[in-house]
Amino acid sequence: MILPVAFGGLYLLVVGATRRTAGFAGWAFGVGFFLFGLSWIAESFFVDAERFGWMAVPAVAGLAVGLALFPAAAMAAFAATGVKGVPGALIFAVCWSVSEWLRGTVLTGFPWNLIAYAWADYDIPRQAAAWVGSYGLGLLTVLLSVLPATLLMRDRRQNVLVVFLFMALVAGAGTLGTLRLMGITSPTDTTVRIVQGNIPQTEKWDPAFRARNITRYLDLSAQAGGFDVLLWPESAFPGYLDEDPEMLDQIAEHLPEGSALLTGAQTREPGGTGIRYRNSILAVDQTGRIVTRYAKHHLVPFGEYVPLRGFLPLQRLTAGLGDFTPGPGPQTVELPGLPPVGLSICYEAIFPGRVVDAASRPDWIFNATNDAWFGASLGPRQHLASARMRAVEGGLPMVRAANTGISAVIDGYGRIIARLGLDETGVLDARLPAALPATPFGKYGQMMFLLVLAACIAGANGLTIAKENVP
Repeated sequence: MILPVAFGGLYLLVVGATRRTAGFAGWAFGVGFFLFGLSWIAESFFVDAERFGWMAVPAVAGLAVGLALFPAAAMAAFAATGVKGVPGALIFAVCWSVSEWLRGTVLTGFPWNLIAYAWADYDIPRQAAAWVGSYGLGLLTVLLSVLPATLLMRDRRQNVLVVFLFMALVAGAGTLGTLRLMGITSPTDTTVRIVQGNIPQTEKWDPAFRARNITRYLDLSAQAGGFDVLLWPESAFPGYLDEDPEMLDQIAEHLPEGSALLTGAQTREPGGTGIRYRNSILAVDQTGRIVTRYAKHHLVPFGEYVPLRGFLPLQRLTAGLGDFTPGPGPQTVELPGLPPVGLSICYEAIFPGRVVDAASRPDWIFNATNDAWFGASLGPRQHLASARMRAVEGGLPMVRAANTGISAVIDGYGRIIARLGLDETGVLDARLPAALPATPFGKYGQMMFLLVLAACIAGANGLTIAKENVP
């Protein structure tokens, strides 16, 4: 109910308004939207409250004010077209969704909490993302939210069209979603074990807790039950695991024959101008040998590096000796006896169409993450919603190992098969869901979104021309 009221109200405010008025309305709407939706970011500043606590309020407020420029530009662009009624609703949805795409792209992008994620908990409607991705589903969602507002314009002929278009979109999405969910799938023979250590961020890197933290991961990994792949979250090991042969030997003792560990870990290597630090996932086999590694390529601004470091006198919020260096991009890893896996770390799971290697489709996606920075706020729940949509878009199972939760096994329909909640300590054993056939969005990416944009623009133009020709 909130979306139709919010977007319907915004549409009525900006339709027929000047570009300046519409732009200001869009900006004010965006400030409210982002202040509420991103308020959880403040939690991260209080992990080291003595140094960064004072920045919490200005940082969240500044981020909301800056991100609100995207809906401001969208509403100004919509007002410039001067269209109303059903054509106006179509162009309004186009302008909003283009602004979301730009937000997810400009300056490395920040596509957090997209409108499409309103459907993350609803099986049937979220399946549309398999065809048009999250930006396309967001466009359709905004359109459905705005169409009822056009009924207030008291145009009987238009009202018939509004009702028809609304019902057609709902029926079409419902039919496609229902048919997709009728696909018969069975789990694979691969068993994953997720370890959720539940270590508070304030204790994660504290030397006083180092031995305890390591023991907790090893003890949880050693619980009864068989598995084929052991999964630890982002930066599970408090140090450089690839430089610690004793720790690798201890890990090997906990791995059954033919299994492997995938774990988040920091790594470092010599570079042209000094040491390069990376946020990585390492694959360790049952002999304690590191068989492959993946470096995070989409880094978090101010968390893993400082943009424009030469001009901004700011520090990273996370502990470390220097900025992280990004990796080359999405990567599919093949480990003996295991289905090929696409690797991603934390923040990378929020980017539609940019999680797996397009040239080498994996059978599943592993996302190692650490949401301990954000406590029990909305942040971890929103992050889980992003992961579910990535699973639908690609038709691939997504397995999350999160330090403090929410860890989950998600199938290619976005359904949660098994989970460990926030602030739980334990292990989660589950059969890995099977990969679904490649989706249209998985094959063609944002081209599917562009087709929806083109269809809406063509429809708006056609309706406008038809109305002008009606005597």
